[in-house]
Amino acid sequence: MTHPFELTAAQLQDRLDEMVEVTFGDLQSQFLTLPRGAGFIDYSDFQTAYEVLKRETQAFATFTEETVWKALRQDALTLVVLRTILGFSPPEWADLARSERDSDISQNAARTLDTKVRKNRKMFERGGNGDGATMTRARALVSVAIEYITRGAPAAAQDTVHRLAKVDTTAGLSSVQHAANFHVPYAVLLYERYLGRPFASHRDAVSELVGDVMESAIEEQLARRRITFRKTKRAERVEGFEQAPDFFVPTEFSPKIIIEAKITGDDGTARDKVSRILRLAAMRDERQREGRPTFEVVACIDGRGFGVRRQDMRDMLKATRGKVFTLASLDRLVENTSLKEFLPKEA
Repeated sequence: MTHPFELTAAQLQDRLDEMVEVTFGDLQSQFLTLPRGAGFIDYSDFQTAYEVLKRETQAFATFTEETVWKALRQDALTLVVLRTILGFSPPEWADLARSERDSDISQNAARTLDTKVRKNRKMFERGGNGDGATMTRARALVSVAIEYITRGAPAAAQDTVHRLAKVDTTAGLSSVQHAANFHVPYAVLLYERYLGRPFASHRDAVSELVGDVMESAIEEQLARRRITFRKTKRAERVEGFEQAPDFFVPTEFSPKIIIEAKITGDDGTARDKVSRILRLAAMRDERQREGRPTFEVVACIDGRGFGVRRQDMRDMLKATRGKVFTLASLDRLVENTSLKEFLPKEA
């Protein structure tokens, strides 16, 4: 099968719609697999932490700060279990602690704490490494969680639904106790999974790792072929560029090839990346008109988000002069771009 990066400019123009279809066919759905990341919790570990909390609270019959902290000192992962019962994200929990307990915990601090207890399950053990500020913030989180879980969901207006109106918290502790005694029917579990989206919390936590899949694959290609390159950092500023491209070859001081990389299943994110590529192509063309040194623009993209808007793909193929690669074709990146000019000569 012929790919757009194998065609001349004239051939690409004549076969543009065909090349859109070829590129669409290479796009892969990335939502079926996720990176585990350092903070992923296996079910067995989650269950262990849950059982610690259940045991120390006598199956939630004595659900107090004292009993919950007994559990936390045994297994810090209990904090994630407590948050799951509450049904909030770390930033939402932090907001509640700030408003109800006058805590100074920020959204980022709550995210960090949520990550730390996954990695260090002895964090709250007496003599553990939880510092004074961390312990104070954790106590505020625990205190407000116990209050709200015990209270349950208040009556809500007809056109609203309260976040605690879940099978295990709607009536306060009696709901928690009922759920803990294995009286929760499967349909209820499925319904709440529908409301909360499976893997949503983990997907948010590893969103940057998902994006790194393509960048890591590009790095591997360039490093293996001993090509000089510069990978920019997230949100880095590079003089002369409104937004720093993902890769410069050989450097940002006199780039010959610029590579933009993205994997996404979201069409809005895909459109943002296409816009960046079009701006780079406009910079390239302006430099050519002015007789200044210019660069080649290469796009390495994947994910179904790029397959939603046909015109965006047409624009990207024209802007890059066909230099669009996916994970399926990335092994042909060097030979089909100006990167081949930077290959070390064989001895």
